[in-house]
Amino acid sequence: MAMTIKVYEVDREGRTQVIRPESEVTPLKEPEYSHAFPACKCHICIEGMS
Repeated sequence: MAMTIKVYEVDREGRTQVIRPESEVTPLKEPEYSHAFPACKCHICIEGMS
């Protein structure tokens, strides 16, 4: 069973901007269990680390 995802951001005034258009994704058969959050992979965090 496929799912769709659309990534967008909302500013303080409530305006939305699409970051990634809607696309189809395949969910994992088994979720990855962990008590820790994964490291952020956004461009802001990655560029800030170097």
